[in-house]
Amino acid sequence: MAVTLVDRVPKIWKWAYLLICIWYAINFLISAIFEYNFVNPAAYVLWNAFFLFEALCVFIILIFLWSHWLVRFPLITQVASHVGGLVVFFLIMGTLSYYFTDYMDGLVYFVHWKEYMIDLMSWDALRIYDQYIITVAVYYIIRYFEGLQRKEKEKSQLAIKNKEMQISLLKSQINPHFLFNTLNSISTLIHSSKEQARKVITQLSDIFRYALDAHGGELVSLLHEVDFIENYIRIQQVRFGNRLKFQKEIDPTCYNVQLPPMILQPLIENSVKYGIAPKEEGGEIGLIVRREAKRIFFEVWDDGLGINAKR
Repeated sequence: MAVTLVDRVPKIWKWAYLLICIWYAINFLISAIFEYNFVNPAAYVLWNAFFLFEALCVFIILIFLWSHWLVRFPLITQVASHVGGLVVFFLIMGTLSYYFTDYMDGLVYFVHWKEYMIDLMSWDALRIYDQYIITVAVYYIIRYFEGLQRKEKEKSQLAIKNKEMQISLLKSQINPHFLFNTLNSISTLIHSSKEQARKVITQLSDIFRYALDAHGGELVSLLHEVDFIENYIRIQQVRFGNRLKFQKEIDPTCYNVQLPPMILQPLIENSVKYGIAPKEEGGEIGLIVRREAKRIFFEVWDDGLGINAKR
């Protein structure tokens, strides 16, 4: 099915055009009836109003297009251009009114055009001006609300993408095997120690919350990072028992140091996976943070087997 140019126009602009035309139709009808009954009871008054209304319906489209073209320019340029457009609109509509009036009277020579336009400016200019001004105002109002809707839509889409990225980050930072092993440990603890199972669930919840918050991109203090690492170690100790020990040596002056969140977790995870897990008797993991002059040094060590050279 072929798509026409009219089909591509958003519904809001079609409704705006229709409502403006209806509004002007009512105004032209009332003005024509008033002039016919109280000022000039000539037939051409009604015809004049009819033809001017048709011309105005065409000009509404042209004014919309003119305004749409101008929005790419600075505000001062738009205002100056609309002032010029207002003058041109007045001249065209006034000339059409003069032509239709003379045509109905059998005159087409524009003999009194200048006097007619001056007379229009004295009593009818505002009514002609406001047709242009109202149409331009409707355009900018619709465009403003379209912009608000577009921003809300973009904000909503950004929020969805943000959630997707959070989930993606969580998947990349938290090893699925760690989650599965933790859930298995919780399942076992439920039968043997419900209190311990509750603690593990709380610790797991804290880990996930920290991982999700880490997506915000803000730096965190070393104190919060160490709390996260200790939660991670405690959960691993549920699985490995006495096979996994952890110690830390942290310079107290470093606790307020700001660093990217979860930057130490991959190092601790590698120590567990490649150092402690393969070793039958287990081992110990250590975290050292020290300050030397203006530098902060981080060290993660373990006494496990380490990564096989073939890997």
